[in-house]
Amino acid sequence: MESTDLFRQIEFIKEVDKLKYIVRKTKLFNSDRNENDAEHSWHLALMAIVLAGHANVPVDLLKVVKMLLIHDIVEIDAGDTFIYDTQKSHDNTAEERAAANRIFGLLPEAQAAELMAVWEEFEAQQTNEAKFARAMDRLEPLLQNTSNNGGTWAEFGVTYEKVYTKKQVIQQGSATIWQYAEQLINESVDRGILER
Repeated sequence: MESTDLFRQIEFIKEVDKLKYIVRKTKLFNSDRNENDAEHSWHLALMAIVLAGHANVPVDLLKVVKMLLIHDIVEIDAGDTFIYDTQKSHDNTAEERAAANRIFGLLPEAQAAELMAVWEEFEAQQTNEAKFARAMDRLEPLLQNTSNNGGTWAEFGVTYEKVYTKKQVIQQGSATIWQYAEQLINESVDRGILER
C-alpha cells in the first residue's frame, strides 16, 4: 500500500473521531446523559451481531455492521436530525450527500467508493441488509425511551401515533423484533410514558 493511501486513511480516521461530539436527543439507558453518534453506531453494530438470527431472511452481517458503523458519519457536517423533528425532514438531504462526498472522499478512491456505496444502500432501504440495519436503528431509541420513563417522547410531546408510524419500519427487517417493539410501544401507553 502506498504511503499516500495510508495518509488519507489516517486523515479519515481523525475526521470521524468528530462523531463522538455529535450529541443525539436520546439518552443512554436509565440515564439523563445524552448519547453521542459514536456510541449509537457502536451499540447498533453490536445489536446487529446479537440479533441477526431474528432477521426476516439471512443477511450479510459484515455489510450490516458496516452500514451501522458509517450510517451517521454524515452528521459530522449535517448534524443530527431528531426523528420526530417537525421542522426538518429526517430523510436523506442534499446536506447529507455533500457531507458523505466530503468525508468518504478523504479516503483512497476505491475505499471511498465502497463506503459511499454502503451508505447509499442503507439510505435506499431496498436490500435485506439495509432493512435489518434500519430495524436496529429504530429499535435502540425505543429501548432507551422505555428505560427512561418516556425519555424524548415525554420531553418533546411525541405521541403514540408518531412513534408507531416511525417504528413500523422495524418489521421490514425483522417481524419477530417488530412484535417485541410493538408490545413495548403498547406497554408504554399503558404505563403512561407515551401519550395516545
